[in-house]
Amino acid sequence: MLMPWLLSGLGLVILLFAGDALVKGAVNLSLRLGVPALIVSLTIVAFGTSAPELLISVKAILDGVPGLALGNVVGSNTANILMVLGIPALLATMHTSECSTRKTYNQMIAASLLFIALAFRGVFDWISGLILLSGLAYMLYDAFSDAKDHRRACRSGEVEEEEEPEGADPDMAGWQIALFLILGLIGLPLGASLLVDNATIIAQTYGVSDTVIGLTLVAVGTSLPELATTVMAALRRQADVALGNVIGSNMFNLLAIIGIASLVGPISVDEAFLRIDLWVMLGASLLLIPFVYLGRDITRLWGVALSALYGLYLLIILI
Repeated sequence: MLMPWLLSGLGLVILLFAGDALVKGAVNLSLRLGVPALIVSLTIVAFGTSAPELLISVKAILDGVPGLALGNVVGSNTANILMVLGIPALLATMHTSECSTRKTYNQMIAASLLFIALAFRGVFDWISGLILLSGLAYMLYDAFSDAKDHRRACRSGEVEEEEEPEGADPDMAGWQIALFLILGLIGLPLGASLLVDNATIIAQTYGVSDTVIGLTLVAVGTSLPELATTVMAALRRQADVALGNVIGSNMFNLLAIIGIASLVGPISVDEAFLRIDLWVMLGASLLLIPFVYLGRDITRLWGVALSALYGLYLLIILI
């Protein structure tokens, strides 16, 4: 039993370094392209940190355990808000009051409601998959339209150029930016795979069910890339990258991961998801309202509250 513990630790170390590399690459890419860091975090960073969920969900369908795919996504979205924003806030206040995320947050809530509505069909099949992927296409189109408008406004002088974010290097070569992004995008799923696979072996040794593993261990494990990225963003005072990463990752989880996985095979929806877990996910999403609409920062006190709520959720599931 020693080897799974060692490999789990190795996976965690890889996640931390890969998260730092991805944040550096994303911030400097936004600087090079003249695109707000928020837009980059909603696309490149969010998609990269959601890669483990995609890989695990598709693998679960192919292995004949589709319930694990749904538990992975629902559990990850809950963890992304309560844990991924809660723990970094314990280390440093995230100045989310300076971020403009209302539009993307509204899209995340809309994606959540669409996902819940489709879940009440009882199964995520190819029809649900196409609907979800259509929502993803709209979200991507809207994000890139905003990026183009921002660049055009900067060139014409209609808006001031944003202050360079901490950690940005205007002189960083293109190959260095690409290297940071590649290391991050490769390291995150690699580290998550090492951690989740070996942690699952440990859990199964102690007789934990697949459903509980999906909602807790796998969900937490696949949310560690978001946590690693958000911790580094918080320490670098990149609140826009941190919040954008969570919002974008949640939308990607709902629209892309289940959208793609349901094209691989049907995913039946357990009654427990309809009664509890989907509503916990939506409730966690609504907790972001003070930070998005009321101009509040995610302080250490908020970090304690969010982390405690997630701990309570895990306790309820395990009991």
